[in-house]
Amino acid sequence: MEGEPGLSDQYRKASPWPLFIAVGLAIAEVGVFLDVVAFAVGGLLLFIGSTAGILSEAGYLSTPWPFVGGLGVILAVVGIALMVLYPSDGGVINLGLRAVAIAIAGVLCMGGSLLGRAFLQDRTIP
Repeated sequence: MEGEPGLSDQYRKASPWPLFIAVGLAIAEVGVFLDVVAFAVGGLLLFIGSTAGILSEAGYLSTPWPFVGGLGVILAVVGIALMVLYPSDGGVINLGLRAVAIAIAGVLCMGGSLLGRAFLQDRTIP
């Protein structure tokens, strides 16, 4: 009998990324729903970073930085588009700081991607 049932030599440890993806998405949803900018931005950053981590760990990405930057661009464009299409002037749909939080998270992802490429490009994710 094996000493550790259910584990093979190929898979020595469990990945922490799925938990962080779920928690990040939940925090982002709560932040956007309740209009709490810090939760929305932090949750989106945790979700995107964890998604890049799991894709890197699985071997789909050689480096996570282009993925993080690409999702940052998407978030920034969506946030800015929501601010332009639905300005917070008391209309039917008032997104207020929700759109700003999405755009801020996108800009922070793009900045993190650039910093990661500049300073951490040669390092591999364990």
